[in-house]
Amino acid sequence: MSDSQQSTLAGIRKLLDDAAIDYRLVHHEITLTSEDSARVRGEELRIGGKALLVKTDDTFRLFVLSAANKFRSAAIKKHFGCRRVRFASADELKDLTGLVPGCVPPFGRPILPFDLCVDESIVANERIAFNAGSLTDSIIMGVSDYLQIAAPEVFSFSIEE
Repeated sequence: MSDSQQSTLAGIRKLLDDAAIDYRLVHHEITLTSEDSARVRGEELRIGGKALLVKTDDTFRLFVLSAANKFRSAAIKKHFGCRRVRFASADELKDLTGLVPGCVPPFGRPILPFDLCVDESIVANERIAFNAGSLTDSIIMGVSDYLQIAAPEVFSFSIEE
């Protein structure tokens, strides 16, 4: 595990521990897809929180949606009044976070330096499960606790696949 991955996981655990939030840490085999992650966590695919770093015009933002859903660029353009929306490249992700695709946790500040947007598909669930800075560590926690500690902007920007 890289230093960035270790510090991201440690930062999340400290944030949750300091707020006395219950969570379950699962160490597992490397997972490269949302489906693999759901399987090793023993959770339904929809419980997975897929975190995507997206550039809206000139601003990077972090968007979190259910792993069972598909990101809708049109909803982002409308919400932010921007013209261009694109996913961060693997190089940009590495430069901005020190992380690789698939291990980005669903947290903005203070964990990652981005505004955080959460889709309503996350709010519809009782739990959220996510990769916590590595491809081998996941955290599962209550959605109400997640929303309280992450303090995201919540709106609809996905559709079911």
